[in-house]
Amino acid sequence: MRTRHRTAKAATGLAALLVLAGGVVGCGDDDDAPAQAAQAEMPFDVATAGHVQGMVMFEGTPPPPVSLDMSSEPECDDHWNGQTQREEVAVQDGHLANVFVYVKEGLEDLTFPTPQQAVVIDQVGCAYTPHVSGVMPGQTLTLRNSDPVMHNVNASPQVNRPFNFSQPAQNMETNRTFTSPEVMIPLRCDVHGWMQAYVGVVAHPYHAATAQAGTFDLSELPPGDYVIEAWHPRLGTQEEQVTVETGQTAEVSFTFTEAMLATAVVPLGDPIDPHDHHSHVHHVAPTGRTR
Repeated sequence: MRTRHRTAKAATGLAALLVLAGGVVGCGDDDDAPAQAAQAEMPFDVATAGHVQGMVMFEGTPPPPVSLDMSSEPECDDHWNGQTQREEVAVQDGHLANVFVYVKEGLEDLTFPTPQQAVVIDQVGCAYTPHVSGVMPGQTLTLRNSDPVMHNVNASPQVNRPFNFSQPAQNMETNRTFTSPEVMIPLRCDVHGWMQAYVGVVAHPYHAATAQAGTFDLSELPPGDYVIEAWHPRLGTQEEQVTVETGQTAEVSFTFTEAMLATAVVPLGDPIDPHDHHSHVHHVAPTGRTR
């Protein structure tokens, strides 16, 4: 794997993280301020940072979308105008979405402050949004129900403590945290078997999920050598090695292929069979609206 470097302006991502993590400093008793300030400090000089940017591609023909029968929940069916489909492998112009990209190796000796800003997973139209996301240990994960129907959220990790709770009311929010790194943790709704999401828990802020463009950005990394992993819920994982230099941006690309659909091993907690949706799901031609 070859990386290409170019000069980049210093970003402010970790500076913002520092502000968020230190937002409580100065509040409460004066005796607590030194400990809070120490917790908020970044473990390296951000002025020396470099960056990693990249693209995740897909070669071949992706599997056809899965059609979901939401007739039992007309409010959700109406949200999608009756065109309720899910792409298990979401590809647009060869770019792959819903890939969790993170630093797997290279930061073991550093401890980063926990962001005070919550990561939100919303339930809209009987679907989890976003489908793939990431948090740090101790960071708040907010599960929100924006639908006028009852949902429940069932997380089945292997390292962290599982949870399973109901959200019977619209606009209801429930907060949870994970204590240990784990890639990945599956979420599902036991009321609506087609609803799935995945959360990666990593001990640092250098993680991202690709959108339709297939791009990712890991800003303000300490200089050093790293292993970057790309995780997909159907295609498994890939790794690339990269060297980060001060003021430079290393570019990394991953390519998943159609052949991987038959052989991929997907690391996660209690596995969810993407084809086990009982009577709610059947395969259709790749037409119509997707989600």
